[in-house]
Amino acid sequence: MEGGGGGVHFVLVHGLGHGAWCWYRVVTTLRAAGHRATALDMAASGAHPARIDEVPSFEEYSRPLLDAVAAAAPGERLVLVGHSLGGLNLALAMERFPHKVAAAVFLAACMLCAGKHMGVTIEEFMRRITPDFFMDSKTFILNTNQQPRTAVLLGPKLMAEKLYDQSPTEDLTLATMLVRPGSQFMDDPIMKDETLLTDGNYGSVKRVFVVAMDDASSNEEMQRWTIDLSPGVEVEEIAGADHMAMCSKPRELCDVLLRIAAKYD
Repeated sequence: MEGGGGGVHFVLVHGLGHGAWCWYRVVTTLRAAGHRATALDMAASGAHPARIDEVPSFEEYSRPLLDAVAAAAPGERLVLVGHSLGGLNLALAMERFPHKVAAAVFLAACMLCAGKHMGVTIEEFMRRITPDFFMDSKTFILNTNQQPRTAVLLGPKLMAEKLYDQSPTEDLTLATMLVRPGSQFMDDPIMKDETLLTDGNYGSVKRVFVVAMDDASSNEEMQRWTIDLSPGVEVEEIAGADHMAMCSKPRELCDVLLRIAAKYD
């Protein structure tokens, strides 16, 4: 899902089990405002042809984003936007290509600080939730070429009550048709590498955290904990936004993104 004119180039990355499709409202508004907007499918997500058991690592899962950032023309400044798990994809791209990224926006997302391993926010999230959090979601073991890996298919009841609870019913229906099994890749060595993210690369990119104030999944307390890992990070808030803020509050989210574009272009 790519297109648009000049201005800032927004590159949008989805969360667990989702795809480029979840950004359709935001992409439309950003392009109408004169910016370029590209929503990506990570590997084995959305319309990407691979199956999740065919994706050997988090780096390969992130390959569509890494390739897109690497291919950016000289002088083109990108604003990366990552939702939920997509914050980890952003971190990897920021570390590899810091000079190509004008700013990185973390929407109710995993946001790290240099010197912490990639899995730290997921570990904290899992520590805080109750055993029944995933409700009707299906967890299963993938038989990959490397080693078995856990995957999850988000359930309709979970999505209705904890992800899309403030969103239009049509968006929930769309999600139940399009979500695919996803993995957090917590068994990947990259998730435990405390030397991966550096101050000189990842830490040099401007970061903005957008708090979804009515998120029933990653609640405000968890989001504030994430922010506290990185003192000095810019913070925006969207009242009434559920976890899928791009569906529940698309206009308000676009207002935030346009302000960021004006500031960091």
